[in-house]
Amino acid sequence: MLIAPALLAACEGQQSALAPAGSDARVLDDLFWVMLVGAVILWLLINGLFFYVTRINRAALSRRFANGLIVVGGVIFPTVVLGALLTYGLSIMPDQRAPGEGLTLRVTGEQWWWRVEYWPDGADAPIIAANEIRLPTGQRSEIVLDSARVIHSFWIPALGGKMDMFPGRESRMSLMPETPGRWRGQCAEFCGASHALMAFDVVAMPLADFTAWLQMQAAPARPPATDAAERGAQIFAREGCGACHAVRGTEARGAVGPDLTHVGSRLSLGAGTLKTTLTDFERWITHTGAIKPEVEMPAYDYLTDTDLSDLAQYLKGLE
Repeated sequence: MLIAPALLAACEGQQSALAPAGSDARVLDDLFWVMLVGAVILWLLINGLFFYVTRINRAALSRRFANGLIVVGGVIFPTVVLGALLTYGLSIMPDQRAPGEGLTLRVTGEQWWWRVEYWPDGADAPIIAANEIRLPTGQRSEIVLDSARVIHSFWIPALGGKMDMFPGRESRMSLMPETPGRWRGQCAEFCGASHALMAFDVVAMPLADFTAWLQMQAAPARPPATDAAERGAQIFAREGCGACHAVRGTEARGAVGPDLTHVGSRLSLGAGTLKTTLTDFERWITHTGAIKPEVEMPAYDYLTDTDLSDLAQYLKGLE
């Protein structure tokens, strides 16, 4: 009783499967509780029987009773219980793979970040983002999953179940958030040195707000608003950052790393590793390998303090 509150405290939070915020997670939550109650009942029956034969009735069991116990308790009862649970579990699977209602997301697992492409119904080209997923509430969105090199696993516990991602093979799932809010997703399959640093923010929004946000994401990058940001844009070009990163509306068209067109408005940096303050941008630019082991982006630790500050001002201004 004393430790129960501490254990139950882990049932809440941005990354809890026991605090469902979507229809798919709610179904899985129901399945969990059904199986938990069944497991508790089974535990009580088995231990009750054990207590009966060892404490209450210690007499030798008749052969007929023993054979009946084996047939009923070892064959019939498990077959009925497991068959019922299997039927119930399989009956909820189709909804987890239901088609979307106008919006398709393509999510590719990289090492170690997430490439996200939004394909609204009828769109000729995707709206590209990274390391952050936004979904409309009350509407089922289809998610196409792929992986660039190794196996990943896409999981947003508060919204639905997990799905493995394989190189060269597309997997499909769908999610329907019910409650506006912010949650955390995570790679659930060990994928290398920075597997634990491969998270992403998930924001569920009312449809009108999501539509406005998506239109903003489709726009080109804002031009630098200050002299420091203008110098930062020049440093960005001088250091060849555009060879790996794209900033729509500029000459930077790289596709190796995350799209940075609106990186300043994202909720996190480095796939959930840092926030997006000026200090965090500076830390990421100069200590990439220390913050995220084996990351492909080199550390620009040779930049002067002034150049580093200007570059951070430019990136933060990409909202």
